[in-house]
Amino acid sequence: MKILLLLVAFFTLNFLSVNGQENDENLVLKKGKATYYHSKFVGRKTTSGQVYRHEKLTAAHRTLPFGTEVTVTNPKNGKSVTVVINDRGPFNRHLMIDLSQSAAKEIGIFGAGIAPVEMSYELPGKEKLAAKKLDNDDGNGI
Repeated sequence: MKILLLLVAFFTLNFLSVNGQENDENLVLKKGKATYYHSKFVGRKTTSGQVYRHEKLTAAHRTLPFGTEVTVTNPKNGKSVTVVINDRGPFNRHLMIDLSQSAAKEIGIFGAGIAPVEMSYELPGKEKLAAKKLDNDDGNGI
């Protein structure tokens, strides 16, 4: 019975560290691996319709809404950068986020290819979603 409880506790903690944690302030913390865009993508359109520029602090994530601000930290040196999600990817299940080259350089992972990172972002609350909807309303009702 004790072994079963230990296994359940281990898997619960492991699940939280892999899938992220949420605190009272809607802040989500995740650990995973990051990579960055190859220079061949400069000038191409992202999924959001914006053109990729390697000097901008942007990133790709599979599910976060476009416009979400994400802070990415390199745990090896403690350097952080805040990026804006404007594309979809990475599509390798072992990777959590694709950074622009400038973002990768700011946290010291440029040249590494793939690096462990910590990612944090705030989930939009009901009030934020309502305000965002009002801001985007152009009065046409569409």
